Amino acid sequence: MSGIRIEDIAFVGFRAPDLARMRSFMEDFGAEAALQTDERLFMRGCGEAPFVHMTELGDPAFRMVGFRASSLEELASLAAETGTTPAPLDAPGGGRFIDLVDPDGHTVRVVADQQPAAPIAFDAPAAWNFAVDKPRLRSVKRVEQGPARIVRLGHCVLGVSDFKASEAWYKSRFGFITSDEVEVAPGVAMGAFLRCDRGDIPTDHHTLFLAQLPSGPGFNHAAFEVRDIEDLLAGHARLTAQNHDQSWGVGRHFLGSQVFDYWRDPWGHTVEHWTDGDMFTAADGSRKASLDEALGVQWGPAMPAHL
Repeated sequence: MSGIRIEDIAFVGFRAPDLARMRSFMEDFGAEAALQTDERLFMRGCGEAPFVHMTELGDPAFRMVGFRASSLEELASLAAETGTTPAPLDAPGGGRFIDLVDPDGHTVRVVADQQPAAPIAFDAPAAWNFAVDKPRLRSVKRVEQGPARIVRLGHCVLGVSDFKASEAWYKSRFGFITSDEVEVAPGVAMGAFLRCDRGDIPTDHHTLFLAQLPSGPGFNHAAFEVRDIEDLLAGHARLTAQNHDQSWGVGRHFLGSQVFDYWRDPWGHTVEHWTDGDMFTAADGSRKASLDEALGVQWGPAMPAHL
């Protein structure tokens, strides 16, 4: 199977028994409602994606991950290869989609031709005065209080039962490139950070992380990019004040280099704020990484056992 090269992750979808409660949490987390009905809730960030988080009414569960194809022609090509038929997407932004099912039963929705949302503007941050460079003169710096500003969805992490089988499935359909393959011993891989293949266009260190974990297959977390580190810290203060459940942070990863802050929604799904991640092109290749690198931090608290 030759597949296509997806452009980016599009959204993550869940089920929850209380849409109003999910909306309240996601607003504290830094998203805004794009559409709410009796049965579904769509939340957006400040960027052009019409939505980045979807919730359907029902028993709590991870529902799907969505990826964005570059065109209707690419979507049609993948549909023909996988024996599916594109259908209209009944969601903000419209477009068309196909649904696939990965080796562990995760639904993977591929979308194309969505109409972009109007970006939500926010003020540029005041300059930083570093020890060796102090551009902010004769003015004060004030960080706006309130939720962080989610700009976009950056990646999703899935637990899988057979890493090599899942890696082959995702690469053959979506054109992912390995950034870092994580080994538990020389030649024994347990997962990989996968990035989009956009040729010479820089893309995030990872859009998808597949990991063969002791907990088995399932959703691990979804990560949303915020404006900068001060926005992340202001968001941390807001979520703490609202008594939401923090999972891990604040710290800086080794692999991907992101500054991170993990929280749980009211039904235990982990969602992450991140900023300042690494960017690579297709020419930057792949590398091997140790489990210590994958789990370790450059600074911040150690990874908790529950994550």
